[in-house]
Amino acid sequence: MNSATHPFDVLMNITARPPVVFVRGEGSYLWDDTGKRYLDFMQGWAVNCLGHSPPAVAEALAAQAKLLLTPSPAFYNGPSLKLAKALVDASCFDRVFFANSGGEANEGAIKLARRYGALHRRGAYEIITFDGAFHGRTLATMSASGKKAFEPLFEPKVPGFPKARLNDLASVERLITDKTIGVMLEPIQGEAGVWPATDPFLRELRDLTTAHGLLLIFDEIQTGMGRSGKLFHYEHAGIEPDIMTLGKGIGGGVPLAALLATEAAACFQHGDQGGTFNGNPLMCAAGLAVLEQVAKPEFLKSVVDTGLYLESELQRLSARHGLGEVRGRGLLLALDLKHPVGASIVAQAFGDGVLLNSPQPNALRFMPALNVSRAEIDQMVDCLDAILTKMGAARRVA
Repeated sequence: MNSATHPFDVLMNITARPPVVFVRGEGSYLWDDTGKRYLDFMQGWAVNCLGHSPPAVAEALAAQAKLLLTPSPAFYNGPSLKLAKALVDASCFDRVFFANSGGEANEGAIKLARRYGALHRRGAYEIITFDGAFHGRTLATMSASGKKAFEPLFEPKVPGFPKARLNDLASVERLITDKTIGVMLEPIQGEAGVWPATDPFLRELRDLTTAHGLLLIFDEIQTGMGRSGKLFHYEHAGIEPDIMTLGKGIGGGVPLAALLATEAAACFQHGDQGGTFNGNPLMCAAGLAVLEQVAKPEFLKSVVDTGLYLESELQRLSARHGLGEVRGRGLLLALDLKHPVGASIVAQAFGDGVLLNSPQPNALRFMPALNVSRAEIDQMVDCLDAILTKMGAARRVA
């Protein structure tokens, strides 16, 4: 018997959602079913890199849908070959495996590293990850994550993920044993509150892993595809990882992810990896449209310039309201609130028609479209300024 008493009850209750239904999006804006407009500084958690329903992606999907949706990954198809070639040409990698989500891509990276260990390192399987890391919601990627909320869930976890401290090379070195096959990290820990790995640390980590014959794995699900002002974040440090994962922005709003590896690390054998929809031409056509736009030097420069503007405006807000630092790079930034008021700010901003994110109680995270305008930044900042002013007045009265 159907026990649902409300239209929302047919979905599993896996997160707190506001009681609105979004029906349309364009650029930096969303509209709900009452016609209310919202300025979106979340963009699906850094997914819609070109904003909501960008024409280039919509047109690519429509054109490809008329030609071929999926022939099965047992066969080659044109869009997947073109996108893989474009990614290889734009990066330091030689081989690409397409997936449907960032979690799936990271799961693939873990499997690839363990396969490498089985073939080349006498069965080594441990991958050093970091406190505060978030690599996905599969059982292995939750085990690899350093998120405290995951610790009591779905026991027993997958073994083999000792945790180091970000920007602490000695903590990594202490964990290396004959069981170690690699080190995996996000260049910027997004879910932890936007904590960047420093460029010197990343360079030292590359040297350390090379010296020990270990794989260096970059999870660029959130930082990749131009989010930090370079096409891929590893470029900032001037190093080359052995494996990289992409997701979120690579599809511009559709489910697409990628696992990239150097020729030496790409050791999957037939039957080791697969997936029914992986590399389907419909999603890859969207990815091609996104990459064509995002990889342009002038586009990446605009991300840098707009990111610096957003950063300066957030710093101005922080100084005015006595808040903490602004962290991050490009258009992945966080504002330290100093107090656990993030959820309250998010709720008030939602009422005012602005979508914000608080990954930790004392921080706000900003992930706008990469083509967000300065006027839209000003609109968000004005809203946040008004909320902080009101909250400060309330604290003074109390």
